[in-house]
Amino acid sequence: MIHHLATHSSVFNQFLLEIRDEEIQKDSMRFRKNLERIGEVMAYEISKSLVSVEKEVVTPLGVANVNVPNESIVIGAVLRAALPMHQGFLNFFDKAENAFVAAYRRHHKGGEFEIEVDYTSSPSLEGKTLILLDPMLATGSSLELAYKSLVRKGQPQRVIIAAIIASRTGLNHLRSKMPESTSFWIGDIDDELTAQAYIVPGLGDAGDLAFGGKA
Repeated sequence: MIHHLATHSSVFNQFLLEIRDEEIQKDSMRFRKNLERIGEVMAYEISKSLVSVEKEVVTPLGVANVNVPNESIVIGAVLRAALPMHQGFLNFFDKAENAFVAAYRRHHKGGEFEIEVDYTSSPSLEGKTLILLDPMLATGSSLELAYKSLVRKGQPQRVIIAAIIASRTGLNHLRSKMPESTSFWIGDIDDELTAQAYIVPGLGDAGDLAFGGKA
């Protein structure tokens, strides 16, 4: 199932507008903060879909019953671009475990590239809910390889993919590679993917905008 958040009018769209705006992007601190705030909004929306349990809490004046999410969550971030977004999720899912995967494009002469994963750190995923984050879902290959790297740590009971901007091509590719029960939470979907695998209109390189360019 795909949840397309930008189709609903909310403050989420203001944050989305700002990370796309080439002038506002020049303030890397604001760009990082907006990724974090988007992560918080997405975490809140995703929390509505989680299995909940009723818990009893004692107040100074009596007893109240509250429904709260009851899933063992692991938040997985694709380094480095997903780090601010990951912090937003962690602000809300503060008891979650965390996983990190370094996936990057290795470029070759002629413009071709391949995705490589050279670092994975994760707790056991066996029977847990994996929420895998990447701000930009271009070809879908980074998230596909990140998932394959993480499931070596155990088979999650549930998989949730969260991306801020996705190309339609990449989203369709990833859906074909992930378990059928995977749910996708996407901020916005862009129709064009260039030959160099950049999303248009997109926003550029989220990692560079958040943390500076690479030599």
